Amino acid sequence: MRKPRGNRLVANMRKHWMLYVMILPGILYYLVFKYLPLAGSAIAFQDYQIFKGMQGSAWVGLDNFRYIFSYQDFYLVLRNTATIALYQLVFGFPAPIILALLFNEVRLMLAKRVVQSLFYLPHFLSWVVVGGIVFELLSSQGVVNMVRGWLGQETILFMQEQRYFRSIVVISAIWKDVGWGTIIYLAAIAGINPNLYEAAVMDGANRWKQTIHITLPTMFPTILVLFLLNIGNFLELGFDQIYNLLTPMTYSVGDIIETYVYRAGVLQGQYSVTTAIGLFQSVIGFALLWIFNRMARKTEQGLW
Repeated sequence: MRKPRGNRLVANMRKHWMLYVMILPGILYYLVFKYLPLAGSAIAFQDYQIFKGMQGSAWVGLDNFRYIFSYQDFYLVLRNTATIALYQLVFGFPAPIILALLFNEVRLMLAKRVVQSLFYLPHFLSWVVVGGIVFELLSSQGVVNMVRGWLGQETILFMQEQRYFRSIVVISAIWKDVGWGTIIYLAAIAGINPNLYEAAVMDGANRWKQTIHITLPTMFPTILVLFLLNIGNFLELGFDQIYNLLTPMTYSVGDIIETYVYRAGVLQGQYSVTTAIGLFQSVIGFALLWIFNRMARKTEQGLW
């Protein structure tokens, strides 16, 4: 006679209790920092007053959402966020894949480890440090303008020019995180059966054909899962990078949702409006994730 499911679950937990203890900190982290704060989303439907709290603040329904959609600057902020996010998705997402493929072709292990370490290093620098480096490199007396002067070209104030700002954001993000992003892809490449490459060599396939017909198809499930995870955070660019690179001259092309929320929510105390904007971000991210996951299911892949 089969044991009830509840008894089997208890027996399984007793048998593998060490594994459950190992995942307990992760579960607690998501409960405390991800799920419990969801209750605060109710502020988006209130005229929240910090001294009255959630229970004492008046309920206003969808008035905060009507306000943000009728606010002219919100569409500018939304357009800037979507444009920069699209640039980072198009140029930033393939960068660690390409770098991982290049790392895979390095046969001298010492050189490979040294280069990998150099590419990993920027990930551990804060955006305050990276922002300072970018400003120094692109200043009027920086390395870039110094080289331009040697070539007889005029000095450009890159950080004050609107047309360069988005490119600087994307390039600096790639430089900072491209090395760290290769870790998962290198692990996927390491899991490929070497017999596949040996068979390809016997069939006369060169390194390029091996990459196209073996490495990339085998990496595809990993690439797809990471793409879905990124698309869910499409409108969440990160406050630190933009805030440290933004200047008054580039607000029209660089002001994004996070920097607007900081000014309106933290500095001006419009907590209900900024919570409504955050909830709008979450809904758009979930919708994009759901749509692309449905598309991914046609290839028998996906998150669920």
